[in-house]
Amino acid sequence: MRLLLINNKIMDICCAAAITVTPPVSTDDDVDLEQLVNDMNSSMESVYSGVAQADTALLLSNGHMHPTHHHHHHVHTACPGHVQGHRRHTSPLVCVSPCRCLQEEHQLRPASLPAIPNPFPELCSLAGSPVLSPMQTSNNHIVKVWSEDGAGKVVEIPADMTARDVCQLLVYKSHCLDDNAWTLVEHHPILGLERCLEDHELVVQVQASMSSDSKFLFRKNYAKYEFFRNPLNFFPEQMVAWCQESDGSIPQSQLLQNFLNSSSCPEIQGYLYMKEPGRKSWKKLYMFLRRSGLYYSTKGTSKEPRHLQLVSDLEDSNIFTIITGKKLHNAPTDYQFCIKPSKVRSDCKELKMLCAEDEQSRTCWMTAFRLLKYGIVLYQNYNAPQQRKANLLPLSAPVRSVSENSLVAMDFSGRTGRIIDNPVEAQSAAVEEGQTWRKRSQRMNVLGSPSPLHPSSLSTVIHRTQVWFHGRIMREEAHKMIIQQGQVDGLFLLRDSQSNPKAFVLTLCHHQKIKHFQILPCEEDGQVFFSLDDGATKFTDLIHLVEFYQLNRGVLPCKLKHPCTAVAL
Repeated sequence: MRLLLINNKIMDICCAAAITVTPPVSTDDDVDLEQLVNDMNSSMESVYSGVAQADTALLLSNGHMHPTHHHHHHVHTACPGHVQGHRRHTSPLVCVSPCRCLQEEHQLRPASLPAIPNPFPELCSLAGSPVLSPMQTSNNHIVKVWSEDGAGKVVEIPADMTARDVCQLLVYKSHCLDDNAWTLVEHHPILGLERCLEDHELVVQVQASMSSDSKFLFRKNYAKYEFFRNPLNFFPEQMVAWCQESDGSIPQSQLLQNFLNSSSCPEIQGYLYMKEPGRKSWKKLYMFLRRSGLYYSTKGTSKEPRHLQLVSDLEDSNIFTIITGKKLHNAPTDYQFCIKPSKVRSDCKELKMLCAEDEQSRTCWMTAFRLLKYGIVLYQNYNAPQQRKANLLPLSAPVRSVSENSLVAMDFSGRTGRIIDNPVEAQSAAVEEGQTWRKRSQRMNVLGSPSPLHPSSLSTVIHRTQVWFHGRIMREEAHKMIIQQGQVDGLFLLRDSQSNPKAFVLTLCHHQKIKHFQILPCEEDGQVFFSLDDGATKFTDLIHLVEFYQLNRGVLPCKLKHPCTAVAL
């Protein structure tokens, strides 16, 4: 019975595949089942491979079938019916190939129908269709930028995007004011170096030359183009000279024009300390910075070509500020800077470590390096936002409404109101109204405790929402922020005092020196005021104080101009 079931199963498989299989005839009752199964497996594999090859050959050649003759194959299948040897004859089966079905379907298609024109041919072309067109790979690159608080933002930019464009993108995403002082900083923590990217530099190219530990920082730098506004503060007269080709009669007013003019040959000269390669010792040398590179004299202050030794060229190098302090490199002063070849990533041996006598000298050398390397491109970078603002000014100027133009000062002190025509009287009336409002608020404070939203309670905390207030930071941190953002005159920030918990400190930069002024609270008629000059000038809150000294110098060495800002991305 078991032999009958197996033979019937095998014959059903063979019939479905349209093949003829003759089981081995045995005169004995014992049948080798294992041999029978192996023979059937080999026969099935050969049949499947032959059918697949035949169909593949017929369906190729651009989808058209080869002109072959098809015949009906009558397949006779011998199936064992009983163990005793009786045989059952099956009816002939017709196996129709899939190729024939395709050919018949092709022949039945109506060929006499008129051709309908395609109304949207552009959608059916591979080039114009957004669906049929092949996927195009994006040329954008991923750049991660970090803010001062350690937060990072990932942006996807094209390969031709400049540093200025990336800054504008980050300003837009961070909802901060674009005052053309934002910049990208190339920061190397292991080397202890950083520099501000020029506005025209391609960010992707700069990122390709950076090591894995390096990163971009997003911060303000007010001194980026300050030398265009005050060139004499950046280039002391004793440090600027002219090569022998000039007559030496160029006035200081033409200083920048000569730096920007490629045909002229300005020169920066002076003493610098240079670190000896492979050692921690520094050597004081007299150096010259020209368009061709940085040189030092092997014989005193001699300018003769035989006494000049090249330190570095300008074309394939960038100038960096050293931020690790003088102890790490055993530098003679704190005013270090470095010339780093563009191809160098993390090799300290290729760095040219330099050190100046003071901050003004270091600023002069670094600014002259940028001017001599980039020339007129720097002025174009500086002038581009000014031109853009001038072009948008006629369109962006607010249009005053009729009601605003018709506003006049009124006096309602009498029984009937009257228009105040005298401007002086109108101003005095406004001052008197403000004083009356203050007295009214003071009486309310005496009668009852102020609510959390009352102006007297807000005066002690409202300054914490301002960009120039930085809370409880240390004196050293305030110094660091001022230095990083340019050390220009009027750069300031406010912070909590470390010695007096009720007082505040104004940190101000003037002539590249950082000074600190304490803001003390004083009480008068039950109200708290803030003052910088021991009560001579009092303010209800720190916002009024800052606004006053932005317009008036007062007891300060200069007006408050540029707030030291830290924006979270």
